[in-house]
Amino acid sequence: MKDFKRSRRLRSSAEIRGLVRETNVHISDLIYPMFVVPGKNIKREIPNMPEQYHYSVDQLKEAVKEVIELGIKAIVFFGLPENKDEDASEAYAMDGIVQLAVKEVKKYYPGILVITDVCLCQYTSHGHCGVVKGGVVINDESIDKLAAVALSHAMAGADMVAPSDMMDGRVGRIREILDKNNFKHIPIMSYSVKYASAFYGPFRSAANCAPQFGDRKTYQMDPANRLEAIRQVEADLEEGADIIMVKPALAYLDVIREVKNGFSAPIAAYQVSGEYAMIKIAAREGLIKEEESMVEALAAIKRAGADMILTYFAKDMARWIRRNQ
Repeated sequence: MKDFKRSRRLRSSAEIRGLVRETNVHISDLIYPMFVVPGKNIKREIPNMPEQYHYSVDQLKEAVKEVIELGIKAIVFFGLPENKDEDASEAYAMDGIVQLAVKEVKKYYPGILVITDVCLCQYTSHGHCGVVKGGVVINDESIDKLAAVALSHAMAGADMVAPSDMMDGRVGRIREILDKNNFKHIPIMSYSVKYASAFYGPFRSAANCAPQFGDRKTYQMDPANRLEAIRQVEADLEEGADIIMVKPALAYLDVIREVKNGFSAPIAAYQVSGEYAMIKIAAREGLIKEEESMVEALAAIKRAGADMILTYFAKDMARWIRRNQ
């Protein structure tokens, strides 16, 4: 019998498998999302997002300490305001919830990278990511407000801003206002490729930001489109984006790879709330093994081409990496 290739030689032990492993997720790849709410002494588990919490600002010192001790270098803040209005006024107020959170964390941990979500949906009474007039989301007025939000975050001490709204031209407007106000050093991580996905459900509950009418399909991307993603990335890079993001991650691995092949800019991918919750809840029901599923999913995102991953699994994954180094 003619000899055949014995591929199993390189699978025969954990040590050999580790030696030839092509893709490794590192702790430095992970960005941990955190939700900040008004009030005091609040650490409240978020429904449908097991082991994720709403934190009041006074609880951030201990919460971020845990993140740092695990070796995670970056967090991203999402804020829930005290009050909502049509103008999203608390989104760009210097005493807004995210602005206070940034100041609090930087007071104790100046070295951690603090990224801020720049959007209006949590702050508007109608729940849309921009200014609404006559039942329509108005693009150009929206980007002026988004720029004001980004500037207020930079003034509070944020290290990076991340516009997630999907309004046309918002990256350029944010870059312009940051540069004019001596924040040329602040990078923009743009949600360049953000799909109108069904996987955002738990987040919308966590951030209390579901639209009060209609949906977000007039500004977020059609899940069926691939080439549109390339156009979006090109536009955002031309306007000044430093990092581009694909969101969600697992359902769009092909898009992550397409973007990786086409551009040299760093790529972030967001493993969103629904992707996280599916693993957590299925594991609780005994249908899958949680750690193995987590590791496999995050490796797939990295293998597809992501340079960094925003994930609610960041702390769990960091613990797994530390145990298995």
